Amino acid sequence: MTPDLPTPTLPQALVLLDYFGIAVFAVSGALLAAEKKQTLVTFIFFAVVTGVGGGTLRDLLIGAPVFWVHSNAVLLICIGASLAVWLASRRTFAGRAILWFDALGLAAYATYGSAKALAFGVAPVPAFAMGVLTACAGGIIRDVLAGEPSILMRPELYVTAAALASGLFVGLTLLGVGPLAAIAAATAGFALRGLAIARGWSLPAYRE
Repeated sequence: MTPDLPTPTLPQALVLLDYFGIAVFAVSGALLAAEKKQTLVTFIFFAVVTGVGGGTLRDLLIGAPVFWVHSNAVLLICIGASLAVWLASRRTFAGRAILWFDALGLAAYATYGSAKALAFGVAPVPAFAMGVLTACAGGIIRDVLAGEPSILMRPELYVTAAALASGLFVGLTLLGVGPLAAIAAATAGFALRGLAIARGWSLPAYRE
């Protein structure tokens, strides 16, 4: 029998990026439940689905242990985020503020997703794809369950910002940049998404 290989470990800074992304996306899931005037149970469900959806798909595809199954922290973060939205005035989170927090989470999650994929021996191009999947899949699942138009069907720079963060991290890592790769990648992804929010940037739509 082949012995089990040790599970790769990631720097603590990247783990914190992961937790931050989970919290932000959990809040966005709970906010959607608030817009639909749902129960607390639905708040928690949407927070969990949005917070762990992308990371779960990533871990299943790269052959890693699903990250939230062996830790209490992840689900507690999601439950805490849903309770915060439930107890607070929706105006506390709504509007452009949540867009900016979401932009931070998107950049953090895309960077972490590609980093984890590389740590598990995934090739660079699939690792780039895993970063995008980690950042975007949870929101897509959330929107589909709520009957909302998916982010994939909107021209705004969202998936593109995730792709920039993920691709830049993979590229800089291959060049041997080191820990600064994560900072540069997350900053670039956030900057692009921030400019899209502030200036309404979007990709051109197909015209026949």
